[in-house]
Amino acid sequence: MTELNSLPTAAVIGGGPAGLMAAEQLAQGGVAVTVYDGMRSVGRKFLLAGRGGLNITHAEPFETFLGRYGRSQPHIEPFLTTFGPHDLRAWVHDLGIATFVGTSGRVFPAEMKAAPLLRAWLRRLRTAGVEFQMQHRWLGWDEEGVWRFATPDGEKSVQADAVVLALGGASWPRLGSDGGWVPLLQARGVDIAPLLPANCGFDVGWSDYFREKFAGAPVKTAVLHHQNFHQRGEFVITETGVEGSLIYAASAGLRDDLLANGEAAGQATFTLDLLPDKSEADIANRLAKPRGSRSLASHLQSRLHLKGVKVGLLREVVPAADLADPVRLAAAIKGLPITLTAARPLAEAISTAGGVTFAALDDSLMLRVLPGVFCAGEMLDWEAPTGGYLLTACFATGRAAGIGAINWLHSDSVAGG
Repeated sequence: MTELNSLPTAAVIGGGPAGLMAAEQLAQGGVAVTVYDGMRSVGRKFLLAGRGGLNITHAEPFETFLGRYGRSQPHIEPFLTTFGPHDLRAWVHDLGIATFVGTSGRVFPAEMKAAPLLRAWLRRLRTAGVEFQMQHRWLGWDEEGVWRFATPDGEKSVQADAVVLALGGASWPRLGSDGGWVPLLQARGVDIAPLLPANCGFDVGWSDYFREKFAGAPVKTAVLHHQNFHQRGEFVITETGVEGSLIYAASAGLRDDLLANGEAAGQATFTLDLLPDKSEADIANRLAKPRGSRSLASHLQSRLHLKGVKVGLLREVVPAADLADPVRLAAAIKGLPITLTAARPLAEAISTAGGVTFAALDDSLMLRVLPGVFCAGEMLDWEAPTGGYLLTACFATGRAAGIGAINWLHSDSVAGG
């Protein structure tokens, strides 16, 4: 309990966007805040994600935006309703960072980089009184319930009136998010869904010839079909399989198929439309014209402008007899089956599915079994595709956890001790 006339205290464990947003809310609410992070500096994953252009959020209609969260939408929607894409963009502008909307609808800082935004944000947080303790890795609790940290100077104990956990998932562990918090919370009775790769690549099991010739090649202007998922885009052939934006967008369903059927069985298959702007009948008619002495590759390039890696995929997957039949080859071009054998490891994934279940939390993101402890960001059980959706929900849940902690600190039950 906080002494009379002293500020309530809060510890924010995790210095990514969710944790920093929680810290900002707490500081604005008159709480003495300290951010603890296991790395030498905050925002490591945030900075790396922004190297190729920081995609903050997306400018599409809000209902469409919400739909990108799939099964997670009912849980994430309340937080996005109070702090959505428009609010996030206004918040960035308030930091003095201009933004623009790209041709795809994605929103970026004018300078494209994450570092200027993070620097401006940290200046504001420090001005508000937020303190930072780096290289403090959370170890759990001691026998009296005091929070324990490993530091360069040995183990340290910390007490706080409220705590916000924003420890990330388990993707890119070298940047600090390694899922080490899972057993600590499970030991306290917190329900946690298994951590799984999201926005990830997959193994296919290419032939040696295809792998050597096409690894690294982009597959452009294709439509991927999997169950109810249908999307046009691009992806890349890798030495082990496939990755890239179109694959990431479909990855949740593909991963779940592998889990349901058993990865060893390799029973997750999607189909590719390699020529989405041509009908199957038109393709078949073009292929039916005599090719004379020309090779199949020359025939496909001449009749359909189909070449390179797309022809390589056809040769890799389609039986020789079907390659020689215009009707069956046209069907393969419009629906080429690609069978996956496994998802790539979680450490390689862009983000993480699974985490603290929403059933384990109240509406303010406080753990039901640990009053005064709140959770935010990627350690919650939700997932979203790339395109600004991940960051927006991290900011929104961080804000909600910070506000939830303020309200709990000022509630009658806490004030009464």
